Amino acid sequence: MIRKCCLMTAACCAMLLLPMTGKAQEKSQPKMAVEGTPLAPSASLNAVLSIMEKQVMGAAEAMPADKYDFAPAVPGGDFKGVRTFGEQVKHLAQANYEFFHGWGVAGEIDPKTLEGLKTKDELVKALKDSYVYAHAAINSITPQNAFLALKGPEAFQSTRVSMAAFAAAHSMDHYGQMVEYLRMNAIIPPASRPGATM
Repeated sequence: MIRKCCLMTAACCAMLLLPMTGKAQEKSQPKMAVEGTPLAPSASLNAVLSIMEKQVMGAAEAMPADKYDFAPAVPGGDFKGVRTFGEQVKHLAQANYEFFHGWGVAGEIDPKTLEGLKTKDELVKALKDSYVYAHAAINSITPQNAFLALKGPEAFQSTRVSMAAFAAAHSMDHYGQMVEYLRMNAIIPPASRPGATM
């Protein structure tokens, strides 16, 4: 009798906990987009840039300040003119301003004003600020202006969408280089550490 009572109690508890288990699993799953639903071009492009921004900023913050002047130099290789880690960070910050130059977005600066930056703190701040500016520029993309030609060489076929996509691709390119610099200094990039998410 006691055994039957214990089994019934256990079964009732399991039944009561089932909905809670489902809710916990729902919370851990990312919300999925509904396929075929129109999305704002700015939302889609900003999502891609955010992924790259997270990885790049993680790498920039992971490199110790005393290694910001590190540049690869392998015996027998020609590494003359290769950027230091700090110069990689500066280049990305400058490029983010260049890509969206003339879009009429608040926060635009002349990329040349970043030339004198040297310290990790200065460079990381400049990079963060440049991504804020890039996101603001991408927020100005609408279905109406997304594919209008921008001023520039005709061969480039530049539009707001292509410039936003290129900004993300450019970040990805330099992130790959930054990863090598980190690894050459025995530092695991944050995005490659156990438990890291995009």
